[in-house]
Amino acid sequence: MSTLILIPARMASTRLPGKPLADIAGAPMIVHVARRAAEAGLGRVVVATDTQSVAQAVRAHGFEAVMTRMDHESGSDRIHEALLALDPGRKVETIVNVQGDLPTIDPRIIAASLRPFDDSAVDIATLGVEIVRDEEKTNPNVVKIVGSPLSGSRLRALYFTRATAPWGEGPLYHHVGLYAYRREALERFVALKPSPLERRERLEQLRALEAGMRIDAEIVQSLPLGVDTPEDLERARTILAN
Repeated sequence: MSTLILIPARMASTRLPGKPLADIAGAPMIVHVARRAAEAGLGRVVVATDTQSVAQAVRAHGFEAVMTRMDHESGSDRIHEALLALDPGRKVETIVNVQGDLPTIDPRIIAASLRPFDDSAVDIATLGVEIVRDEEKTNPNVVKIVGSPLSGSRLRALYFTRATAPWGEGPLYHHVGLYAYRREALERFVALKPSPLERRERLEQLRALEAGMRIDAEIVQSLPLGVDTPEDLERARTILAN
């Protein structure tokens, strides 16, 4: 499959303004994400942004950037606009959406996101990690995957929730917000209107499930640090400094 990795980046973060350009070990955060994505070895890597300063920083470090509109409601909409600009000939078959605030992500789990596409019935692929800390099981900021096991390392997603679910004995899985889309699935997804459960849980991926699309999750061992607060940024600096 011809694969394009797109990294959406916008400056208007409410909790950590300007975070794509936050310095970590001598380089902007968005550049660290691009480096990890390139190390995954899947194909072309491009940052999709609405801010010239982000594009300039990315290009200064040897990576591609494409400008997109400022009014997108989601990263999915942004990467779709970028895809249309970068691949008008429709040669790209698979798009991997890597969040721009994951500077410590292991490139191996980016590559692992494509494994569910071994099954031609899968529309969208994503990642999960088993939750081991009890406090995360009840934390609404930790999104859980409720899924039917297909193997020891894969779930068919039935639901995503901020609640503690499923009930009963057994593992809980933390959803890692990295998505791989078949091209047709991304096009279908961005054409859909926000769904009732998506609005209620504030989880965009529920729109796909409510529309009958299939999402499979590959279970990996590495949980990337998402940088949302100044404290997260300091943790990332400590990790990448070493």
